[in-house]
Order: sequence, then structure tokens, then C-alpha cells
Amino acid sequence: MNRVKPPSLPVLHIMLVLADGARHGYAIKQSVEQRTDGAIRLGPGTLYEAIQRLEEAGQIAETAADGLETANGQEAQRRYYRLTERGWATLRKDLQAFGQLIDVARANPRLRKGLA
Repeated sequence: MNRVKPPSLPVLHIMLVLADGARHGYAIKQSVEQRTDGAIRLGPGTLYEAIQRLEEAGQIAETAADGLETANGQEAQRRYYRLTERGWATLRKDLQAFGQLIDVARANPRLRKGLA
């Protein structure tokens, strides 16, 4: 049987951020930390290693920064990333698997109350 390792929570959060549109590395980091209320903090090593693995797996790709601007209005000189079709398919599959796991947990009477 060919088992696929589920993504780590940081990787899943990176992909969720990119589902909202192209971002550069620092914007990904900020979005993940904001969405998780600081529970997941991505250091540079973790962030860029995850980006590299996602790129190598064909799940994200570098994209042009056309139309994307920095806070001060200047064209960013950063690398922007977007989900590829493979990335979208993987994200959907992973979220479905997590959803099934949550459904199983909710079916347990001892866990149901905390997962409502």
C-alpha cells in the first residue's frame, strides 16, 4: 500500500494562505501567525524549507508580482508564490482527510463536547 504522509500543520496553513492568493514569504509568515493567533510561528528555516518542498512537489510555483504592491506602494522585489493545480488538489484532499478525522473525533462521546 502506498501511504502518503499527511502535511504538517505549518504546511497546511501555508497552503491555506496561498488559497487566498499569491504571497511572498514574509506575508505568508504573517498571515499564518495572524490566523492562528500566534499558535504557529514560522521561523525563516521552517518557512523556506516548507516552500522549497512544496515547490519541488509541484504544489506551489513562483509567480510574477504583477499588480501586487508593498504597503508603501512600491512594486515588491520579492518572490511570490501561488498554488498550482496539483497544490489545489492536494489541499482539497488533505482538508477532506482532516474533516473525516474531526468527524470521527466528534462521534466519540468523551470528545464531542469539546469539539462542538
